[in-house]
Amino acid sequence: MKIQQFLQFLTQQLTHWRRQYKGLRRKGKLMRSPKSKSHRRELLKTIFKNVILFLSKTNDKSVGAARRRHRQKQETALKSKAESVKTKSSIYTVGLNWVHEQRFLVILAIAIVSLTGVIGHKLYNQTQLQVGNPAPQTITAPYTASIEDQKKTESKRKAVSKSSLQMLMVDARMNQQINENLQQLLDDGYEIRTIAGAFPFFDPVVLSISTQRYLRSCPSQEWQALLVAVENSKNQQKKGTGRTASRSSSIAAPNQERQPLTIPKSDSQNPEKTEPVDFSQNTDFTQAVAELESYRVTISEKNLSLLIAQISQARQRYTQATAKLLKLETVTPEVVYEESLLLDLSDVEWEKTQMGIHQSAERILTQGIPQGLPKNILENAVSLQLQTSVPESAETLAKKLLLAVLKPNLQEDEEQTRQNAQKAAAGVPPVMVKIRHGEVIVKKGEQITAWNFQVLEHYHLIRWELKWQELVKLAGVIAIAISIFVWVERHIHYELRQRDRLLVLLLTLSVPGVITIGLPYTTWSALSLLLGSFYGPTLGLTVVGLLLPILGISLDMSKAALLAGVGGGILGSYIAQRLRSREELALLGVAIALTQGSIYLVVKILIGQAFGSTWYIVLREAGLFALSGLGWSIVALGLSPYLEKLFDLVTPIRLAELANPNRPLLKRLATETPGTFQHTLFVATLAEAAAKELGCNVELVRAGTLYHDIGKMHDPLGFIENQMGGPNKHDTEIKDPWKSGEIIKKHVTEGLVMARKHLLPTAIQAFIPEHQGTMLIAYFHHQAQQMAQEDPSLTVDDADFRYDGPIPQSRETGIVMLADSCEAALRSLQASAKPLLEKRSLKDVSTEQALAMLNNILRAKWQDNQLVDSGLKREEMSQIAQIFVDVWQQFHHKRIAYPKLKASSVARNS
Repeated sequence: MKIQQFLQFLTQQLTHWRRQYKGLRRKGKLMRSPKSKSHRRELLKTIFKNVILFLSKTNDKSVGAARRRHRQKQETALKSKAESVKTKSSIYTVGLNWVHEQRFLVILAIAIVSLTGVIGHKLYNQTQLQVGNPAPQTITAPYTASIEDQKKTESKRKAVSKSSLQMLMVDARMNQQINENLQQLLDDGYEIRTIAGAFPFFDPVVLSISTQRYLRSCPSQEWQALLVAVENSKNQQKKGTGRTASRSSSIAAPNQERQPLTIPKSDSQNPEKTEPVDFSQNTDFTQAVAELESYRVTISEKNLSLLIAQISQARQRYTQATAKLLKLETVTPEVVYEESLLLDLSDVEWEKTQMGIHQSAERILTQGIPQGLPKNILENAVSLQLQTSVPESAETLAKKLLLAVLKPNLQEDEEQTRQNAQKAAAGVPPVMVKIRHGEVIVKKGEQITAWNFQVLEHYHLIRWELKWQELVKLAGVIAIAISIFVWVERHIHYELRQRDRLLVLLLTLSVPGVITIGLPYTTWSALSLLLGSFYGPTLGLTVVGLLLPILGISLDMSKAALLAGVGGGILGSYIAQRLRSREELALLGVAIALTQGSIYLVVKILIGQAFGSTWYIVLREAGLFALSGLGWSIVALGLSPYLEKLFDLVTPIRLAELANPNRPLLKRLATETPGTFQHTLFVATLAEAAAKELGCNVELVRAGTLYHDIGKMHDPLGFIENQMGGPNKHDTEIKDPWKSGEIIKKHVTEGLVMARKHLLPTAIQAFIPEHQGTMLIAYFHHQAQQMAQEDPSLTVDDADFRYDGPIPQSRETGIVMLADSCEAALRSLQASAKPLLEKRSLKDVSTEQALAMLNNILRAKWQDNQLVDSGLKREEMSQIAQIFVDVWQQFHHKRIAYPKLKASSVARNS
């Protein structure tokens, strides 16, 4: 029985010591301290002392020699096993241990090497021989080879490319404009012809078209002479003797020789002086008289009068059309219409002319009119098209119309021209130069030309070298920058883990890495957003500020682009951690984008590159920098949740998300353990108030407190706050303080299991064991002691009733431990203070009692060494107690004491 107790005790002690060892190791005392060996010796001494003390207590005379021999054999087996394990330690294990112990230095070395390699990538692939430098020695060709002269080949291809045919394409907008102008001219012609009236205006069988054209357009003087001639012919006919003779004479009249017809012509200088004008020589005049006389003789005198009236009306309309035509010519700069060309066409000819003009214009525009085409070539092309399209009499008019509107409608097809130029250039064979064996490529001291360098490169005579000195200088600068970063890290509240340093390195490498691949729009916005939100503005501004001079002196990049990126990085680093939602981070990404574009534009304006012919290029680049800032911000927002989980980070945004009561664990906690949930909310309120006053991470305290008791869901009724006044199962069912203690302790281990299952961050998981530390479960421990007094066979081991720990390792978990311990005391104080309300106020009684009680609780925790590793100070205990009391008073404030009414007075009032 005692052997079993010993083994049980040994197992518990080993478990306790192992957890203590893990806590010391997490703090770094075993790995980083130079006195780590002494700590290990002390730990081993403590173990052996406890074992010896237990053996001395249990060394009873009733223990037989056989049992002692058995125990000695077990100890011997344990020692031999330990020795065998020790001998199996290899160099590999020692190496891994050393790397683990010196992991900070390892990451530091990785940072220097990686940053130097990325930023100084050009330094380890440089040539000793460069264009423009003197040759260190005379270099000859090791063998005969034909080498392409790239410069001559490129020059020849450029010449062929420039001489290649320019590809043209029809400009649809110009075609539309030409057609509109042409239609406008034809509409003007149609309007003038409408004013002039239909033509021919009489039957062409009676009056020929030429005669009608003459009668309509002849001068007024000729028209009057024509009327006189017709009248004279009529009088001569009346003087005939007989109808037959008269008719025969009239019929023969046209064939007979007529007397010359003269009419007086007035002189403009001397109106009284008149000269006779003879129209008999005018063939149009005589033909018109003859046709009119024939019509009169053939038809009747009356119809002739009607015809003359119709001719007079046509002459009047013709005069109006001519006036309109003259007015149109004064408006348009180029004379297109002439009365002899437009008004002399018959209606049928005009219709054919319009149709032919449209067809000719369409064919010409389809073929295309290039820029700089000689005018005579265009005129010949128009004439050729019109020969078969319009009547011969309308060719001149149609030609004038088309030449007036036709313009070059071909423009350069840049894409097709470029493709043709590329094809032409690709067809040019390379210019090959034959270099014979032993031929001197470059003499010693001569300047190396581009051709010499090309030949040397062909023969692999270019000596590539690693510029160690430049790399060492760059590594030194980077080492100084990392030292500054480490110094800043040591002076901020946030303690970086090795995984955090690795993430900072990866994010930092992204900036020069993107520049190295040739993209100027690098990841400043993503770097600032992630570093600022993960680790705060100080570290983010430090990284951005250190990158600025390093990249400025090491990489060939635009200073405007560098300043624009740094400006956006400073803004993102400074503001990111203040934001509490992804939406606000997205808006910050927009602000970073606008900042980058604005800074780039301002820098270009200051250096004078935003003026002149390149202003649009500067605007385009500013817009691209703004878009790149927005794009990298979007990438950062997308990566943020994955990086938070992968590197186990807790940002304000993630903590706010974890504190959402709709999270699965918190919903279960509120549903399955309502009493624990209410206890949790009050503890969170107390802890938040203390954390805010002490300058701790309030968001972390809030989220950690909400999850610190989730393990109670494994057995809700095992905790009194969930029993709702019902029977206590520890008193009615279990009745075993050891089992009850195990149930109470189990809420820590089960809580860790639930937290890991739901992938809670390590910082949140730490609140579950650390809020209890290694405290004693006093109630059941006291019960066990009472049972041991009644039954001497029972022994009470404090380890059975102590939590496994570890004790709080941060100020935040320490505050939650104190709030959790004080919440139950404040609740019990409120219940005990109710009977005193009739005599004294709650404030008079409860405040003093509460403050005294809380100070005692906090003092006990301090004396129990529960807060030794938390970072809380002894003088802060009283401040925390006062904060807890103030919050408690806000929840349980004093109320007005209503007077008690007697039953008789109540009845009387009713």
